Amino acid sequence: MKVIAFERSLQGTGASRRLRNAGKTPAIVYGAGSEPQSIEIDHNALYHALKKEAFHASILDLEIAGKTEQVLLRDVQYHPFKQLVLHVDFQRVDAKQKLHIKVPLHFLNPELSPAVKLSAGIVSHVITELEIVCLPADLPEFIEIDLSKLEVGHSIHAKDITLPKGVELVQHLDLENPVVVSASIPAGKASDEEAPAAEAPKDAPAA
Repeated sequence: MKVIAFERSLQGTGASRRLRNAGKTPAIVYGAGSEPQSIEIDHNALYHALKKEAFHASILDLEIAGKTEQVLLRDVQYHPFKQLVLHVDFQRVDAKQKLHIKVPLHFLNPELSPAVKLSAGIVSHVITELEIVCLPADLPEFIEIDLSKLEVGHSIHAKDITLPKGVELVQHLDLENPVVVSASIPAGKASDEEAPAAEAPKDAPAA
């Protein structure tokens, strides 16, 4: 995806406020051994781009003054209650340096799973993105998880996922292998099935 930006010379709270009033969003691009650069982006174009999943987890082509460099979106600041983007941070990409980034998960074929087809179960997405490490050239836009064989009472963990070539899972000491998706029977339905048949009422004793 391509992002058009312009150099920004004025700094400070007042300058940023005037910039936003003019329909622009202040931003900064940093990293890859170069000095941080202050830039500005058309707010409406940025606002609509931020609604796209790929904008958050893909390498972007950032054009500034006719020159293009590859970057990642690293931070977004929104207004507390207005539909307004206050500031964004971009990080330059070095083709030789591995990226540490979260990638969205796409869940496929839940309606074909035994949990749904045979048991009328519910598939719960516990995690919707996965933290990975890879070189820029290997960065996937998303990772797919096939749920067609998921059964009730079973779950898929992070280490069960087949990752694209060159992609590694980030390990966490507190959650070494977290649950990504699980299947279960709805609470009400389970209670109905487990409840014993009600006993027939006994005849009232003779007076």
